Amino acid sequence: MTTDKQTRVAVLLGSTRSGSLNRRIAEHLRDNAPAGVTVDVVEGLDSVPFYNEELDGETAPAAATALRESVAGADRILAVTPEYNGTMPAVLNNAIDWLSRPYGQGAIVGKPFAAIGATPTPYGGKWSHEHARHSATIAGAVVVEGIVVDESAVEGDPLENEAAVQRFLGALDALVAHEVEAAA
Repeated sequence: MTTDKQTRVAVLLGSTRSGSLNRRIAEHLRDNAPAGVTVDVVEGLDSVPFYNEELDGETAPAAATALRESVAGADRILAVTPEYNGTMPAVLNNAIDWLSRPYGQGAIVGKPFAAIGATPTPYGGKWSHEHARHSATIAGAVVVEGIVVDESAVEGDPLENEAAVQRFLGALDALVAHEVEAAA
């Protein structure tokens, strides 16, 4: 069966630097997405205040509302992130916190999720990616098993390594291909 439906992937960046390696990875995925796939890099995570239930009333802050709307409109969520001090950056953790609310009904609930990226350490950000997957699971996302791309940038830019580029593109393909189970 052929479908004309576009699959939209919202990318949550763990780095807020304009020229960061992980931003460049996300932009490479956006620019080289397969036919039928739109990759949108969600901007403004650094403008979202730290989650506080007192702020999350009838009118949440505009940046948090924009984040929620962007992810609610997506079919899949991909975190592309470095690692800071052995864990995910605060900006990514905060985004997941906002997306998890209201509890059980947040924009992340039921969405296929994966975390990938690169960092200039021998482990390529593996703990950050593990922590992002764990947090997203608790928040209600459906973490797609087997999507693990932890690229070390110690020896150079992974985007200049064709095998690494193919691993990033393969992660996107696997996330898009994941079949969402219908609720019983």
